[in-house]
Amino acid sequence: MQDAEILLVEDNSNCEELALRALRKAGYCNVAVARDGVEALGMLLGEKTKEAGYHGPNFVLLDMKLPKIDGVGVLQRIRGDERTKRLKVFALSSSEDPNDLEECMSLGVLAVLPKPLNPETLKRWLL
Repeated sequence: MQDAEILLVEDNSNCEELALRALRKAGYCNVAVARDGVEALGMLLGEKTKEAGYHGPNFVLLDMKLPKIDGVGVLQRIRGDERTKRLKVFALSSSEDPNDLEECMSLGVLAVLPKPLNPETLKRWLL
């Protein structure tokens, strides 16, 4: 099993369950879940991140359509903070709009993964 720490940011409970199932099948079990942009930023940039030895997740799976702060807003904050500007982020999107995909890529995501996630896609991008 992979020992990578992962942050899954997903507000839809059905998509969350499918993503967690795909992650488990791909061998990833150490997954934290945030259900909106504010919660994700709290986990990535909050008080715990200032503790000695805290290194954060190895990568983030970020839904682009989130409540409170959308995926673009989360990405902008991640890239604007010294602690997380090099964090590996994969966008999750069901959009096929080229403008949406281009915006994600301009903010430094490694890839835009289609929803719902499946183990084969994860293995291709994460291994």
